[in-house]
Amino acid sequence: YRKHEWDKHGTCAATLEVLNSQKKYFGKALELYQHIDLNGCLLKAGIKPSSSYYKMTAIKEALTRFYGVTPKIQCLPPEEGEEAQTIGQIEFCFTKELQLVNCRALEDESNPMQAHLKLGTSELSVCNDTLPTYYPLEVQ
Repeated sequence: YRKHEWDKHGTCAATLEVLNSQKKYFGKALELYQHIDLNGCLLKAGIKPSSSYYKMTAIKEALTRFYGVTPKIQCLPPEEGEEAQTIGQIEFCFTKELQLVNCRALEDESNPMQAHLKLGTSELSVCNDTLPTYYPLEVQ
């Protein structure tokens, strides 16, 4: 898994002094991950993992208010007979100087640096703002 992440994202990051080795790259990723403290931020907004369903707009608003940027949130669509979608991945985007930036603003660039916080599943799609949303314990 680590080799895959390094081959896919790290080699792009290696042009930067602060990220030019596997040790620096993964060390910095962990540092950013702890700094972002997703669960802590959502808890402050009263959004707790797996306790009940939430509005996607409330989750987005809490994150944007807390971080000042718009992350990219992807969901697993509802299973048959269910009405709620499940958050599968929350992605924060950074500039090359490792400053948080709106993910939307970066989509035009050819290779934005992204911090992937994911469940490791492939059936993710853009979350539906109108569906009730389940926030599982496993979101990284």
